[in-house]
Amino acid sequence: MNPTYRKIYAVIARVPRGRVATYGQIAILAGLPGRARQVGYALHALPDGSPLPWHRIVNARGTSSLPGDAGDEQRRRLARERIVIGEGGRIDLMRYGWAPKRSR
Repeated sequence: MNPTYRKIYAVIARVPRGRVATYGQIAILAGLPGRARQVGYALHALPDGSPLPWHRIVNARGTSSLPGDAGDEQRRRLARERIVIGEGGRIDLMRYGWAPKRSR
């Protein structure tokens, strides 16, 4: 597996149920600042049925970047986790955004 993707997947695996993170936030936490698109590429490379909580990753506006059925599936999964999707499909990042604890 691509070592960069491995770093990205390790961070995504930490996003807890009921929280979301942005592509940019995942990139920073994976040690890849400025590489939010690479997070998207890594998610696109996931095999079907992956247990990784891919649906918890949203864009900087708090909306899904996924088209069609994939975006619908993401919204369904988030709703099952009681994440409220508001006007324009937007998620309140202040309320539902993930703030990982800092390691010492």
